[in-house]
Amino acid sequence: MVTHGLATHVRRLLPGISALTALVAAVSLSLTPAAGAQEKTLNVYSARHYQTDEQLYGEFSKRTGVKINRIELGDEPLLERLRAEGDKSPADVVLMVDATRLFRAQDQGLFQPIESKLLTERIPAEFRASDNTWFGFSNRARVIVYNRVMVDPKDVQTYQLLADPRNKGKVCTRSGSHPYNLSLFGAMIEHMGPAKTEQWLRGIVDNQARAPKGGDTDQIKAVASGECGVALTNTYYWVRLLRSDKSADKEVVSKVGMVWPNQESTGVHMNLAGGAVARNAPHKAIAVEFLEYLASDQAQAYFANGNNEWPVVKGVKTGNEALESLGPFKADKVATDKMAAQSGEAQKLLDKVGYK
Repeated sequence: MVTHGLATHVRRLLPGISALTALVAAVSLSLTPAAGAQEKTLNVYSARHYQTDEQLYGEFSKRTGVKINRIELGDEPLLERLRAEGDKSPADVVLMVDATRLFRAQDQGLFQPIESKLLTERIPAEFRASDNTWFGFSNRARVIVYNRVMVDPKDVQTYQLLADPRNKGKVCTRSGSHPYNLSLFGAMIEHMGPAKTEQWLRGIVDNQARAPKGGDTDQIKAVASGECGVALTNTYYWVRLLRSDKSADKEVVSKVGMVWPNQESTGVHMNLAGGAVARNAPHKAIAVEFLEYLASDQAQAYFANGNNEWPVVKGVKTGNEALESLGPFKADKVATDKMAAQSGEAQKLLDKVGYK
């Protein structure tokens, strides 16, 4: 047998050891692959739950031969896991879908700064941490959708109008504490201050058609059905319906309109999805390579074509006609760190006014 032959070879090299010891050593050697044959792996902790991302991961593995092990959790549960695992965490890359959560993780020391000329050249400064601990790779806008029959679009041209008495009994949202809303509310605090934001949030609660529930797609469908008159959603959910071939989705789109909020003032609220190298990444070099891949033209175009998000790298050509059909808009320029710093205050206000 091969193992016994290997044991004999071991005894020739080390004549002082027993036959049993030589056999144990031979078995160990036979089960250990050569260094060059060891499979390269990358452990990704992801808050991105989009089935279309499979192609993104698959292309990286095809390019590099790296096997990706992925754990998917919500933003906050993901951060809780990283904190609990501490120095023993196997996470290499952390992907998140909210700027506030990225900033919070950075502040808690869960990421490590990296040096990458490619990333700093391709990712604009406003879409990455100042210390290069995280990088944004795609962004999205938080827009207002309305029922074409029930609501005059003039009545929902700003976020502030969601709290106006004219929209009494018409407003629907997902949970106020969801990262997408919490970041918006943090931006509103930065613009209006805590007192006015509290008043605004209280007005939204007073105008709610029902208690907050479901995701953004659920809000759009509730608007189409007439259960709600107006709702908040991220743009990629809306574009997903625009691109759908399903008759039910086409019917939803026919009954719902979309507006860019606050175009005469601060601009529509923007958020981003991004990634970082975990503080204790066991495969740091591969992790950096993966982030660099996400900044490539191919991956950036995929964010647009696959998940209806805007690339952050300038000049990337995309082929998403539905996304492009939304047209130009004025974006809110509130700094990510300032918006994120207000998230704690935003949650306090939500609790105070009873916004679930």
